[in-house]
Amino acid sequence: MSPESKKLFNIIILGVSFMFIFTAFQTCGNIAQTVITNLNNTDFHGSGYTSMSIIYGVFSASNLISPSVVAIVGPQLSMVVSGVFYSIYIAVFIQPATWAFYTASVFIGIAAAVLWTAQGNCLTVNSDENTIGRNSGVFWALLQSSLFFGNLYIYFTWQGKTRISEGDRRTVFIALTVISLVGTVLFFLIRKQEDTKAPGEEDSANEQVVCLLRSAQNKVTRAVAAFKKCIKLSFTKEMMLLSVTTAYTGLELTFFSGVYGTCIGAVNRFGSEEKSLIGLSGIFIGVGEILGGGIFGLLSKKNRFGRNPVVLLGIVVHFIAFYLIFFNMPNDAPIAPMEGTDDVAYMVPSKEVAIFCSFLLGLGDSCFNTQLLSVLGFLYSEDSAPAFAIFKFVQSICAAVAYFYSNYFLLQWQLLIMVVVGFFGTITFFTVEWGAAAALVARGSDYSSI
Repeated sequence: MSPESKKLFNIIILGVSFMFIFTAFQTCGNIAQTVITNLNNTDFHGSGYTSMSIIYGVFSASNLISPSVVAIVGPQLSMVVSGVFYSIYIAVFIQPATWAFYTASVFIGIAAAVLWTAQGNCLTVNSDENTIGRNSGVFWALLQSSLFFGNLYIYFTWQGKTRISEGDRRTVFIALTVISLVGTVLFFLIRKQEDTKAPGEEDSANEQVVCLLRSAQNKVTRAVAAFKKCIKLSFTKEMMLLSVTTAYTGLELTFFSGVYGTCIGAVNRFGSEEKSLIGLSGIFIGVGEILGGGIFGLLSKKNRFGRNPVVLLGIVVHFIAFYLIFFNMPNDAPIAPMEGTDDVAYMVPSKEVAIFCSFLLGLGDSCFNTQLLSVLGFLYSEDSAPAFAIFKFVQSICAAVAYFYSNYFLLQWQLLIMVVVGFFGTITFFTVEWGAAAALVARGSDYSSI
């Protein structure tokens, strides 16, 4: 297998592994608040929004140390161990206990930081400036297809149900735990760089000890260097500008992955389909994500205008979705009680409009994330782990804030916050991209190659 084929193979395995893990986790996140609402008349008194706030809060703090962990342990083992913690979190729902639920939330926050830093490192190592756009799109399309499979199962399983029974819950979460573990095992298929040692060449015992000591010392040195680099990169002009864009992706991530599904499930005017529509919403978010990842990733080589038009399309699509959601969904839907809400917004709630908005949310999100992954891999090809750690730090802390205020804010205020941050995030992305284009022209490269 040629080096390029080997790198593409690694990208595909990386994407498929994430697809399995996040088929389980994103489906879990999409239905968590609905499931928990049906549990709160028992001894369990957790909150899905609070759990996600803890996850993303710990996630954000852990991104400061995750480059050091990846430098010491290596990206492959880092992803394997992180995948195990994802599986543990999902398994908690099989027999929920409040203390286990929140404890697992803390550990998965740490694991998520390590997982995504290792992913960014693996993506960059297996790409160059000519393939980073394609590889980002391949990975993103595979990752977001996870929204399709898990939610398709939820749609058909929960069809016609207005209440989730204990048997329904256990069946779903046992299946999701197994799926997550399958994705974790697949990380072992990612191929490492071949050993350059000549065949038959062996080290003496003393040489092996010296090599081990030097290796340990080098890993500590790399860990310290990675932490320093992470702090240094945080204050560069490009990273600070991209942080505004990244902040927006954190807010809208919270909205489409946790809040919007809860809103749909709370609208009583959707009748007996309100719970199964949560799954259908997730499916159409996934369709939008996959479509965007395919078009703007796989076809990036034919894009003569760079990343800005894709991001512009993303913000326009999201603004249309927010406008329609504002008119279609009741204002109290995010914080409605177990009985749901009978309120009406500015039109009679429409299932078709609600699902169409799900598609738009997914499409817009893919526009932003594929281009952010691409520009980070391009600008920080030599410092990929710290750069992706900062990206995830900003995204996750904003997601944590959004999950926290989702417990209290009416729908209109959540939409307004995303509109304001999204507008400024688009402007700052344009500024960075214009700088990247100027740098390419200065060194004689073709702008369309990015």
